[in-house]
Amino acid sequence: MEKRILERYARTADGRLIVDISAGRIEDLYNYYDRSAPYLKKDLEPELVEYVLDCAREVGREDFVLRFSVDVTVDAQGKSRLKESISRYFLYLRQLELRELKNMFRTSLILLAVGLAILTLSVWLNRLIEAHETVISRVFAEGLTVAAWVSLWEALATFLINWAPHRRELRLYKRIAAAPVLFSGSAPAVMPAAVPACDDADSVLPGQ
Repeated sequence: MEKRILERYARTADGRLIVDISAGRIEDLYNYYDRSAPYLKKDLEPELVEYVLDCAREVGREDFVLRFSVDVTVDAQGKSRLKESISRYFLYLRQLELRELKNMFRTSLILLAVGLAILTLSVWLNRLIEAHETVISRVFAEGLTVAAWVSLWEALATFLINWAPHRRELRLYKRIAAAPVLFSGSAPAVMPAAVPACDDADSVLPGQ
């Protein structure tokens, strides 16, 4: 299955997969509010971002390049700006993902500390009520024990399970930011019919 998917992509002379992207104008590759800005911002067209992300996930560990085909001739300044915008935007997404990962670890540590504190309190309370045990005191002590283990489990699950998707996204953003950006002489008529495309991405950008 994976081999058939990869066969839908063209390759460069050195064997890297080509993710083809077409647009009427280079401005169509930018968010509406950033199309005429003379300075670099973080706002690429959302459909472009989703398409590149879907393709990068689809090709897996394969090396790839981004090849843009634009109907209107793009000057050297426009090409340079697009290359830097692609790199900066996905590095920006990587920073956001890294921040979220750090917040997740911080939450995990807080849950761990709270769980250990409640567990300590539970053990102390169980020893305290041994001589004068009542139904209410026993229920309260058992409730503390359950709360402690729930908190500890949440901390463990966050650390062992939830961090993996974040790490995958971090690697993905870094790969896209470092991917070479090429420009084709002419744009394909319709994508994905004329070029390899992802299964779940809208490949035609606004303005085409």
